[in-house]
Amino acid sequence: MTARARLTILYTGLVLAAGIVLTGLTYLLMRQNLVHRVSVIVVGGTAAGDQLPPVPQPPSEVAARVQAAALSAFLSLEGIALAVVTVLAAVLGWLVAGRVLRPIRTISATAQRLSAENLSERVPVAAPADELTTLADTINGMLDRIQQGVLERDRILHGQRMFTANAAHELRTPLTTMRTAIDVTLDGDPDKVELLAMIGDVASAVEHSQRTLDGLLALARSQAGSGTPRSVDFALFVERVLNGAAEEIAARDLVVRTELDTASTTGEPILLERMVGNLIDNAVRHNHAGGRIGVFTGIVAGSAFLRVENTGEKIPPDTAARLLEPFVRGDGSRIHTGPGTGLGLSIVDAVVTAHRGTVALTADPRGGLIVEVRLPRAEPLTTYERVADVP
Repeated sequence: MTARARLTILYTGLVLAAGIVLTGLTYLLMRQNLVHRVSVIVVGGTAAGDQLPPVPQPPSEVAARVQAAALSAFLSLEGIALAVVTVLAAVLGWLVAGRVLRPIRTISATAQRLSAENLSERVPVAAPADELTTLADTINGMLDRIQQGVLERDRILHGQRMFTANAAHELRTPLTTMRTAIDVTLDGDPDKVELLAMIGDVASAVEHSQRTLDGLLALARSQAGSGTPRSVDFALFVERVLNGAAEEIAARDLVVRTELDTASTTGEPILLERMVGNLIDNAVRHNHAGGRIGVFTGIVAGSAFLRVENTGEKIPPDTAARLLEPFVRGDGSRIHTGPGTGLGLSIVDAVVTAHRGTVALTADPRGGLIVEVRLPRAEPLTTYERVADVP
């Protein structure tokens, strides 16, 4: 049975019940009132002093018959009226139920037309503001969230497909190098020098594959955000990483400028130190001999920040944001050769996202890149904790 039919039956039943109750009350009041209202008057006689002729029936019996006839006529007429009112109530109930349920039918029809490929249609919201209007607003809001979720899903799936294709290509390149080196070397009668050269090519390709796999594992771990959150200080990580990279910095004759104020945040220490290491390694690797590196930490607008600046080749401003994508280098193309894997800044972005922070990349017009990371601020470390964190 449809909701319209159930509502019609409900409306009709309520009207019928109310009519029966009203008829019963009217019947009782009318019966009680007739007891005091019905009187029998006998008129007759021929002359003064003559006796009245005998009455065929006693006056009380005549009054009772009049009362019964009046009540019977009342019930008959009331039954007809109740039947007419009940039929009218059923018709009006059917019409009113249809009008009340019309917005719900509209909502249902709109929902049936929607699909994963078509989420642009919305339920019309009409005045006045009542429960159905609230329902329509709620459904429209839900459709907005679903559409946004589908768009985000498509974006993530597209990114995952591109990432998988790029990762497969990066892993396939060293395999092709190894296969080519082996085929070319073993095609003839190689001597010891040729075999050693082949072994060197294969070793380089294996090392490149291992770096790529290590980067992919670090990226996956960063996206998962696993680990136990602790209060850490960016300044301590920067000092530690710069000490570890001192030899490479000196070999490239780079000038390092630091302003390391306390920048405490809460997070997983291993991931955050890897993030700092990737930023400084990127600044060293993609710099030119005799270039400059600037590393700054502190608190700004309630957030702990880390800013790393380096000189180097000029990067188009519209290409800087793409450096956060896996396997992308400064000119916007994929990495094919070189010591890097193209995953450093992608790992930085994943770590920052896992810690509910932001990362901004800005191309320096003079050449090089400026990277600024902001994470929610935490309470500063105590002196004991700062000392305990230093290996």
